[in-house]
Amino acid sequence: MATRKEILEIGGREVAVSNPDKVYFPKTGHTKMDLVSYYLAVADGALRGVAGRPMALKRFVDGAEGEAFFQKRAPENRPDWIETAELTFPSGRTADEVVLREAAGLAWVANLGCIDLNPHPVRAEDLDHPDELRVDLDPVPGIEWSQIREVATVCREALEAVGLVGWPKTSGSRGIHINVRIEPRWTYPEVRRAALALARDVERRAPTLATSKWWKEERHGVFLDYNQNAKDRTVASAYSVRPLPDARVSMPLRWDEVPDVVAEDFTLATVPGIYEKRGDAGAGIDEAVGSLDELLELSARHEAEGQGDAPWPPNYAKQAGEPPRVQPSRKRRPESEYEPGRGEAGGPPPDVAAERAAAVAAGDPNAGLPTEWEGSGSRPTPTGRRKSAIPVIEISRAAKKAEALEGFERWKSRHPKAAAALEPADVLVDGMRGRSSLWYRVRVNLSHVPEGDRPAQEALDPDYDPWAGYEWPDRAGQLERAPRKKPS
Repeated sequence: MATRKEILEIGGREVAVSNPDKVYFPKTGHTKMDLVSYYLAVADGALRGVAGRPMALKRFVDGAEGEAFFQKRAPENRPDWIETAELTFPSGRTADEVVLREAAGLAWVANLGCIDLNPHPVRAEDLDHPDELRVDLDPVPGIEWSQIREVATVCREALEAVGLVGWPKTSGSRGIHINVRIEPRWTYPEVRRAALALARDVERRAPTLATSKWWKEERHGVFLDYNQNAKDRTVASAYSVRPLPDARVSMPLRWDEVPDVVAEDFTLATVPGIYEKRGDAGAGIDEAVGSLDELLELSARHEAEGQGDAPWPPNYAKQAGEPPRVQPSRKRRPESEYEPGRGEAGGPPPDVAAERAAAVAAGDPNAGLPTEWEGSGSRPTPTGRRKSAIPVIEISRAAKKAEALEGFERWKSRHPKAAAALEPADVLVDGMRGRSSLWYRVRVNLSHVPEGDRPAQEALDPDYDPWAGYEWPDRAGQLERAPRKKPS
């Protein structure tokens, strides 16, 4: 039987919605057409967050409870009015990503299964200079919502102190985002460095509430994720519906709403009415463009005081000035004994980049991987007994978060004394980048477990390998994607 299709006319464009009655949110009963209709109802506000920006497509073709996959390259069979922009990533790969500019584009990506929208912080007209600094408040497990709101208020004070205006919104998940429009005259590394300076300043202002520490085992309270400003990072934009059972929305707020805001109030069902009644709380963001000069001056003062760069995400080449890229619990040597990074601007060292480009031009798509040069910081460390400052063990790896947590529950049943001593922040759940989707691991910090009750590292349960079906794992700088293994 042929799948039903509905044709919408939106601003003079025709958009086909296939299988419009497909349920995307089983708990609420909302369908694909409900999602499309939602984005059309809030189109002006949603476009304020995504218009003119390249965006990765995060597709939930089986709805919010199905497995998502990331699609960076724009579909070949797109309408001729859907624009694209070519982005270059830290890996060295390139992709033509979708650029939306009108309401019909919102309906088109929703039909592809894009529940939330994930634009880059740059405009298609200038891909090298972000015009948005993004503050992502990410609470560690067990932190109350009231503390996140309090940290957001501290962020506002810190931004105003350097002449910047923050525009808050609920993340639609567990946190709060604050977007800051900036002049597009700084590079990605400079914007990231400014975000790091801001995170450290907020931590200084509220040391018991907030942290700028990258490693999860060192965090407390609310983490200000400065690395969301690294190139190739995206966050859900304003008015994005999130793939949660209640179809919650990332909702723009006015600052006087933040102290009492309840994130659960904003859903696919409620936001269109709120939007119609009060308008867009983020309507003035494009007129509030600021400068990073004062934040970068603060960063320079931090560096003069001994606070240099902080760790980059693991899929980036180790950068010049970056501290040792090793978890504190795995640190075996003084910092001075670790090889320094030589990467620049989020990529490999210039000589490595040039050598790789020449080799690629000569026909070798995997030449000069940024994990292989001298001084990359990734060479094997000397053997010897590990002296861990923080006792962390890994419990499980799984394709789905629920499966990883089920493995953790089995671990707790085997080790009830240790489990009883854990605090919420001791359970480290990480979403790890796979080929085109996330996989999950669970680790446990045993610091609060009496030493005699601390279990040793065991075989992982489950022990998922995201690269099992491929000839080799994907690695940073590997321009050729690993092919699937041929049937034996």
